[in-house]
Amino acid sequence: MDKRIPIVAGNWKMNKTVGEAVELAGLLKQNLQDVKDREIVICPTYISIFAVKEVIKNSNVKLGAQNMYFEKSGAFTGEVSAFMLKNAGCDYVIIGHSERRQYFGETDEGINKKLHVANKEGLIPIVCIGETLTQREKNETFSVIEKQIKTGIAGLDAEQAKKLVVAYEPVWAIGTGKTATPQQAEEVHAFIRKLYSEIYGKDAAECVRILYGGSVKPNNISEIMKQPNIDGGLIGGASLKADDFIKLVRY
Repeated sequence: MDKRIPIVAGNWKMNKTVGEAVELAGLLKQNLQDVKDREIVICPTYISIFAVKEVIKNSNVKLGAQNMYFEKSGAFTGEVSAFMLKNAGCDYVIIGHSERRQYFGETDEGINKKLHVANKEGLIPIVCIGETLTQREKNETFSVIEKQIKTGIAGLDAEQAKKLVVAYEPVWAIGTGKTATPQQAEEVHAFIRKLYSEIYGKDAAECVRILYGGSVKPNNISEIMKQPNIDGGLIGGASLKADDFIKLVRY
């Protein structure tokens, strides 16, 4: 179990001007420089990626993007490729966030295509999965997660399966004030790891890091991180305030 280094990743979503992004990145770099035993990732908007990269250069803060397209280049107005993100200094990319699925119609099949391109370009994908409130109330949580993994996270080789990061986002607990209990979150994380083991083997399942992404706050992260199958957090709102995110990283 000691193979898995925890990750605290901040998804800034559609927030922060370039100037504000630079300021926040600077505060995080300055206040988290002594943190050694976990990975810190921040995912600003596309327009701030390069400026933020310059700020966090030579620090322990890593850079991620919030989305990507699966083609390398071409006539795809408004899209950004994995190749471009890598070139701009990204280490990670979020794929299949619940908001992308909900508002932009992303499918497990499309997410799978993006995943393979991200791997090819040397980005570490953070693939998001999770059920809606309706699905949870109908007791469909595990069947929804199973489909998302079997279709969205299919076709990896052994090395890719180990490096991948999965983020479980109970959609019903994002920005709604409802929070999954640490036990509810752990139950789903344990299910994900077991399913991953069946698909990719025990070794990959021991290595894959599974983050929790459902309204993680400074006051609940330590309980969440005590769960054996939770390897970190994908943080939304609380990643936009330096003080909150610093507390989360230092849980």
